This record gives sequence, structure tokens and C-alpha cells, in this order.
Amino acid sequence: MSPRTTTRKLTLDDIADVRAYERTREEFRAEVMETKRKRRLSFGTIVTLMFENRETMLLQIQEMARVEKLTTDEEIQVELDTYNPMIPEPGQLTATVFLELTSDDQMREWLPKLVGIERSFVVVLPNGDRVPSITEEAHAGQLTREEATAAVHYIRFEFTPEQIESFASGAVRVEIEHPDYLESIELSEPTRAELLGDLRG
Repeated sequence: MSPRTTTRKLTLDDIADVRAYERTREEFRAEVMETKRKRRLSFGTIVTLMFENRETMLLQIQEMARVEKLTTDEEIQVELDTYNPMIPEPGQLTATVFLELTSDDQMREWLPKLVGIERSFVVVLPNGDRVPSITEEAHAGQLTREEATAAVHYIRFEFTPEQIESFASGAVRVEIEHPDYLESIELSEPTRAELLGDLRG
């Protein structure tokens, strides 16, 4: 089977019931928090990009089930349908964009100013290629507004095989090209290794 037909998506069998999850929750959360640390980029003071994978989405669904006391297959399936699109297939990176706004004043200032932020991320490769962000379709209709952006967005990046090899070959940057929020970060080696695992499968 080729890598592109091997799915990483979660199924009902992957989700522990609440009592079983409670027994392993502390250890599992600690493991995923360490993974998230390597997958998180902070741009300036208010924009954070979290590259997601199967592990981070499993934690998200388990925590949702725990908090909302979801017990039926139908309830869990709704969460699976919501979060499975954020698990990257080989050749993809997926990410959640967070606007870290903590006051009403910040929200009034930045939410109108950062309209379109989700379409402003670019991965810059050693060979000069620029891979732009794509808004995750399942969430775009709920989150896209003309007059003010949302505080959370879901995006992905699609890479060709040649671009994946370039990603592996040297320094990679992630840039924000929004006119009101220009930022650039070079990936650390641990982060690049994590993301290369996503891309290569």
C-alpha cells in the first residue's frame, strides 16, 4: 500500500471510555504536552501556530469526551468527524492558529485588523519554494468573516515530494505575510524533525 493511501485518521476503537481514560490521563497528557512543545511556534506576542498530528488530536477528543461526558458512539463520532481533518496525511502539515487575546481591548483592536490571517502563513524551503497555507474547508465557513477574524483557525500546507526533500535538506522558515502582522521564525531542529515525520509518514 502506498503512503498516500495509508490513513492516520482516528476511529471509535482508538477512543477510550472515560473511566479507562482517567487511569492513564496524567501520563498521556504529559507525553502529548512534550510533543506539543516541539510543535508550537509563537509569532510575536499574540499569534501561536500549533502543528497537529494524530497524538494531539487524540488528546483533544479524549479531553472533549471527558469534559462533556460523551459516552455513546454517536457522540464520539461527531468529535471524530470534527477533528480527523486536522490529522495530516503524508505530504501535509496541519496546524491550529491561535490569536492569544486576553482582554476586550485586545480583541477590539486585533480581530478586525487580522482578517485573513489564516491565509497569510507560508513555509519557506531551502530550495526557495514557498508553500502557502490553505484554510481547512470544514471550518472555514464557521470562522471566516469580512469584518473581524476568529481567535482560532485551522489550516494546512500541501507539499510535493520534491518539496518534502527540500524540507529535509536544511533550514526551514515559517512566515506570516499579513500586512498588519509580519513575522518570521526558523524552525528548530527538533521541530523540523517532528514535522518531517508528518510529511514522510
